[in-house]
Amino acid sequence: METCCTCARILTAAPPYTQEKAIPSDRRVPCCGRVICGECIQKNSRFAGYCPFCQISTVPSSLPQGLKKPPAYASVPPSRTATIQSSVAPPPYKAALAQDDRTTDDTLHFLNHEHDSIASLSLRYGVPASALRRANNINSDHLLLGRKTVLIPGEFYKGGVSMSPQPVDGEEEELRKGKIRRFMTSCKIHDYDVAVLYLQQHDYDLVIATEAYVNDEEWERSHPGGPSESCNDKGSFSRHGSSWR
Repeated sequence: METCCTCARILTAAPPYTQEKAIPSDRRVPCCGRVICGECIQKNSRFAGYCPFCQISTVPSSLPQGLKKPPAYASVPPSRTATIQSSVAPPPYKAALAQDDRTTDDTLHFLNHEHDSIASLSLRYGVPASALRRANNINSDHLLLGRKTVLIPGEFYKGGVSMSPQPVDGEEEELRKGKIRRFMTSCKIHDYDVAVLYLQQHDYDLVIATEAYVNDEEWERSHPGGPSESCNDKGSFSRHGSSWR
């Protein structure tokens, strides 16, 4: 009593039939003598010319006798080179974009209020007016009059060269005005002319001019009703005001 080598069903002598068509007859493979039943051949037509145990095809083939067919592509294990290449992820797009689209530093522009405005700076540097306002925190254009410098955003201006790289009045004039402001702040006076007078008398030496002003203040406090008050009717110059009395 023989059984099918694939499904282990007991084989019968009479060929089985179905209502539609006859089932193929059992097949004995020549390589090992095993038997494949007709139902298995009907379900898998490959068994009509192939032995699943010996893995040899009995139909004519271009391959030499006894040589197995190569495995399917899906069953081939990936090579080490392919694994290494697939494990290395490509660089992120943001890094590549940052290298290609590098922005230059902002450019410092010293203002000349007779000519410079948001509109003129936008036209000269080719920068949107909104970008100028945003880079310098200017909510209204008239606030530009209180600035001495503005920053030209490098995101839009790639030249990097300022059209006004130095103060309009010159560095010496800026230093002079800075000393006047510091003198007025340290001495707590509001009269600009008095500050200029003290600095001119001491060659714009801020330390000496400040000491002179403090000494004069102490002398006036220690001599109430002194010459500074008696001379008010004679047209003398008051240190606390810029007008002649």
